[in-house]
Amino acid sequence: MGTNPRSRPAGLPSQEQVIELLHDEFARAGYEIEDVTIDGAARPPRITIVADGDRPLDLDTIAGLSRSSADLLDQLDAAPGGAPYVLEVTSPGVDRPLTTEKHYRRARGRKVEIVLSDGSQLTGRVGEVGAGTVALVVREGARADFSVRELPLEAITKAVVQVEFSPPNQRELELAGLSGQEG
Repeated sequence: MGTNPRSRPAGLPSQEQVIELLHDEFARAGYEIEDVTIDGAARPPRITIVADGDRPLDLDTIAGLSRSSADLLDQLDAAPGGAPYVLEVTSPGVDRPLTTEKHYRRARGRKVEIVLSDGSQLTGRVGEVGAGTVALVVREGARADFSVRELPLEAITKAVVQVEFSPPNQRELELAGLSGQEG
């Protein structure tokens, strides 16, 4: 018998309770709760909160949000007697697909691989985002010339940030609307 994702282990809060309880705390810190996963089968049970914002989620912020979240969760009636659990506050992984305008805005300056609705693929750097479009800085030809393509978000069927191991080209960053310091 499979597990029902809507059911919750005894003594643990529901996903909705966690979001409702912690929403304001995360908002004050400048972040949104993107997802909450409650794994009652783990020993001890695990509550994972995925947060995202316009600023990267650094270790100090994660530690502060973890402390304040644990304090608030411990006050819930759903955890009688302080039932032990592991709380994890994390950011979305680099492999999370970009699906909304805010995801593209937050990925500005990052290299992405995009699949368009016509099946074609592009790799480029995210530039300005707005009014349902994203500017993508793409490499043209062997001479490393760059151009900017305006893509309607509705024409993108898949977009994933790519991991980079070397610094981006300065001209590429300039075309993405960045000075080179932010990339």
